[in-house]
Amino acid sequence: MANAIVNVPEPKNEPVYNYAPGSPERSTLQAQIKDMLGSEVDIPIIVGGREIRTGELGDCVCPHDHQHVLGHYHKATTQIVNQAAQAAADAWHDWSEMDWRARASVFLKMAELLAGKYRPLINGATMLGQSKTPHQAEIDAAAELVDFYRFNASYLEGIYSGQPLSDAGMWNYVEYRALEGFVFAVTPFNFTSIGGNLPTAPAIMGNTVLWKPASSAVYSAYYLTQLFKEAGLPDGVINFIPGSGGKVGAPVMALPTLAGIHFTGSTEVFQSMWTTVGNNIQDYKVYPRIVGETGGKNFVVAHPSADVDALVANILRGAFEYQGQKCSAASRAYIPESLWNGFKERLIAEVATIKMGDVTDFSTFMGAVIDKAAFDSITGYINYAKDSSDAEILTGGSYDDSKGYFIEPTTVVTTDPHFKLMEEEIFGPVITVYVYPDGKFDDILDVCNNTSPYALTGAVFANDRAVIEKAYRVLRQSAGNFYINDKPTGAVVGQQPFGGSRASGTNDKAGSAGNLMRWTSMRTVKETFVPATNYRYPYMGEGS
Repeated sequence: MANAIVNVPEPKNEPVYNYAPGSPERSTLQAQIKDMLGSEVDIPIIVGGREIRTGELGDCVCPHDHQHVLGHYHKATTQIVNQAAQAAADAWHDWSEMDWRARASVFLKMAELLAGKYRPLINGATMLGQSKTPHQAEIDAAAELVDFYRFNASYLEGIYSGQPLSDAGMWNYVEYRALEGFVFAVTPFNFTSIGGNLPTAPAIMGNTVLWKPASSAVYSAYYLTQLFKEAGLPDGVINFIPGSGGKVGAPVMALPTLAGIHFTGSTEVFQSMWTTVGNNIQDYKVYPRIVGETGGKNFVVAHPSADVDALVANILRGAFEYQGQKCSAASRAYIPESLWNGFKERLIAEVATIKMGDVTDFSTFMGAVIDKAAFDSITGYINYAKDSSDAEILTGGSYDDSKGYFIEPTTVVTTDPHFKLMEEEIFGPVITVYVYPDGKFDDILDVCNNTSPYALTGAVFANDRAVIEKAYRVLRQSAGNFYINDKPTGAVVGQQPFGGSRASGTNDKAGSAGNLMRWTSMRTVKETFVPATNYRYPYMGEGS
């Protein structure tokens, strides 16, 4: 065994490529996209390194051109779930006992491969399968995921270095064990980086994983499994089991070796999983760790001292980038009357310049929403606003799913701060605005704090420092990620650890050492060099 005390290379955030005309990354990505559009991939289940094909297929399509099939994936069954759990168990001992340096090196290699040869492949898959623009794919599937792998390796070293004090005559230390059992990673469609982080964060700590990606993001997830393999991840450490929630999730949750859940998705599904764990608690070998990030009803509160140009630009980016399909997307805004006319005029003018369409056209700002179910849900909210006497459509409001699931960037103005669209998560390119009297800023902070069950992200725009400090205090519990004069999206690994509380999740902060601590079980060791040889204490001696 190596006896050096090694240090992980200091992590640095991966530079974001700009894909400007004439740049080498632009031509490489365009060639990759052309190649992927010209073929269909057959995506297997991967259990213990073995490819399994059930013949029960799901389609991978382009949301912006839903008749274009990118590939087909095989769906897992209960039998395969059981096989995956056994494969995870078979791999657990060697992987959990492997020198941490060797484990960390696998993920550092993943980072280098993704920053290089895999970059156009993963970005291309994310653009086509999830309808992201080149910029949105780059900051997600490439840069953020590279950051996760580099920073998590560094956090691993920091965690293992954390040791207790030792008094004279003894040596105290702790070791950080893998959980006894497997971790179930359930990942969403909207971020390839989350798809790549949720199974690997437990794995770097020595755990083995069953990974169920969202059905609408299997395409990019499959290419990540190829990255894992090339980086040297042993078979069985991460088992890839796409399929329906009922046929995969239900049998996984019933297994007695479930040791943890790493989840990003809807609040309803997460609460259901937590209920299932509670109902099955007597059947598990250990109490499962439950880590989840769910929904948000993220706010922007503007003060009369705010800069209107900055407010408009950041609301547009925060609400409409990636079609509003970010957990952190701006979804409700509170604008003072004194800024309203100037804000409204500039907002309408800027939205009119937004280009929506096929993301393979690099001049596009917005693509399509992910699928028919999302399209129907989002347009239902738009239609509700159209039919309500308490609201009007300021921008957008139109939609068309004949070729792709396209919804215009929609701004709703309401006269009711508790209007349905101010309170419920929509997860699409819709933001609802309430205009308040300038003198009611303190009241609007309380309204903002008490309107939503969520507490993921939020932003305040003001130039008056006393106002910023007041919002900072009043909205302390309203957002796990709080932004001052910036949009409420775009958290960077190592800079803004991400997560929220209340109905938004357990706030275990992806992109921090705190998240990795959830995937380890400490053992304390005390070694006494000269042990006691008599049970008696001095106070027991004779005399007064």
